[in-house]
Amino acid sequence: MTAAPLDVVAAVIVDGDRILACRRREGKADAGRWEFPGGKVEPGESPAEALVREVREELGIDIRIGEVLRTDVTDAAGRSIRLTCLAATLSGERPTDSTDHDRMEWVRPAELSALDWAEPDLPMVRELSGG
Repeated sequence: MTAAPLDVVAAVIVDGDRILACRRREGKADAGRWEFPGGKVEPGESPAEALVREVREELGIDIRIGEVLRTDVTDAAGRSIRLTCLAATLSGERPTDSTDHDRMEWVRPAELSALDWAEPDLPMVRELSGG
C-alpha cells in the first residue's frame, strides 16, 4: 500500500507582469532549485489558510488568495506530492527576505522556464510560460 500524497500548496504571486520565483537555500530539500513559495497543509487547514500561513512564515508578507490554478501529483524525493497552486497578489510590500530561500526573482511568464524548477512546480511553470 502506498502512502497518501503529501498535500502542499504554492502561491503564484503576480505583481504587474511578473511572478515571484524563489530558490531553495542550501540545506533544504531540492536546494538550488526554484519553486513557488508555500508549504505543507496542516491538519484542519484549508489550502488557502495554509498558503497564507506559509507565505507569512517564509517571506514575512501577507497575500490575498485567488482561485485554484491547478493541482498535480508528482513523485519527488521518494514520495508523492499533491501540489495545489493558487493565484495570489501582494497585500503590501514585496518580500525582501526568506527563511527557506537564498534568492527571490520577479520573472515574466515567458522567462520562467529558464530557471531550474523543483519537479512538483513544473506543470504550473509549463502552463504559465505557454510551453
